[in-house]
Amino acid sequence: LYMSKTKRYARSKSTIHAYKPAKLEIKEGDMVVAAECRPVAKSVSFVVVEVKS
Repeated sequence: LYMSKTKRYARSKSTIHAYKPAKLEIKEGDMVVAAECRPVAKSVSFVVVEVKS
């Protein structure tokens, strides 16, 4: 993301709350693909679809 005001590129990352299905083996720090779904809980509206690494 290029910011013209400072003439630099800005880095950003976000954290989303996602539901983890029981059949997926996921460790903390893994890259995953999440898809939007109906609200599962008050703040959870995404579900993990696949594990990238």
